[in-house]
Amino acid sequence: MSEKDCDKESCSALELLDFKNALKQFQKLVEKMVTQKTKERLGLYIKDDDEIDYDKFYTTTQTLFGAEVKDHNIKTFFRKISNNLDARTEWCEIFGYFIGESDAMSSQMKEENMVFLVSEKQQITHAVVKRQDVIKGIVKVPHLDFTITSSQKGVLTIFNNQDTAWITGCDFLPQLKCVVAVTERTVIVWDYKSKGSQNNCFVIKPMENGLLCVCTVTMSDHLAKDNILMGDDKGYVHLLTVTSDHFGLKQCKGKKESQLQVLDSKTFNIVKRKLHDDWVVKIKYISDLHCFGSCSSDSIHSFVLDDIKRLEDNLPVKEFSVPKGVNAFTYCGKAKLIVTGGKYWGVFQEIVLL
Repeated sequence: MSEKDCDKESCSALELLDFKNALKQFQKLVEKMVTQKTKERLGLYIKDDDEIDYDKFYTTTQTLFGAEVKDHNIKTFFRKISNNLDARTEWCEIFGYFIGESDAMSSQMKEENMVFLVSEKQQITHAVVKRQDVIKGIVKVPHLDFTITSSQKGVLTIFNNQDTAWITGCDFLPQLKCVVAVTERTVIVWDYKSKGSQNNCFVIKPMENGLLCVCTVTMSDHLAKDNILMGDDKGYVHLLTVTSDHFGLKQCKGKKESQLQVLDSKTFNIVKRKLHDDWVVKIKYISDLHCFGSCSSDSIHSFVLDDIKRLEDNLPVKEFSVPKGVNAFTYCGKAKLIVTGGKYWGVFQEIVLL
């Protein structure tokens, strides 16, 4: 065996050893994160400098494995653990590989990829065939380095060459007659009424935290103003006010091509309140009660219901604790009660809430 061959074998052995050490460190990171999330949901966690949020998880993973790990795979892995602490995970998932077609979690991730992470050609094709939908329009935005697609059944998707954007929620703005959608760091307002090829889309950014859900406040009687509620991954609820002036003044007359315009979030009136200790997984305005509701998986500040005015004025809001948190809720006007769902379900009567 030549000296050159020995050097190659030595290098390979060292690389293998480094990779194994990285895997051990990654496993410890995951175990620590699961322990932290478990304590958070039990209301036993005390925040300190070692807290593992998404930013720390992302940075540590990139440090361990380098550029071989793609951003969207890190997001998928992090969300998988956060949504189900008992979920089975394999280290190869961080590189975008899943064990077996029959594996339940693998199937779940493939289904998720079809909606949020369709960054490969075969996944796009598979998603279209599976859902019997077709792509009707593709617009490339070179200066922002992303592509927008629209389907026959009304699905809007944003693709980024460096980091696929996740559209996490959408609603309709009744006063401005526009569609609003949120991604992890942006708010998108789409003026679908534009004639011909003048299809105006406005992107409001940057948002400080990752947006997870959105809804419209339907109480506004102002014909040129809408209020938007959003929940993020740090437990904050945001109230964003948009008017026709924000978008009408930005439209360029005489241009025929599609327009996508970026607006600075600092130019908007945004109220931000910390109402939960974990992700805000759903937010909804209940017009019958003239209140908004938001829920989270944390056990202490599980469910919040109160008037928008109290949110704006930074006054205490009504909150309810549910073991293991709340993942969903709905209101029944006829029975005058709210039903919550999570690890445990609950029923709140209107008299208790208000």
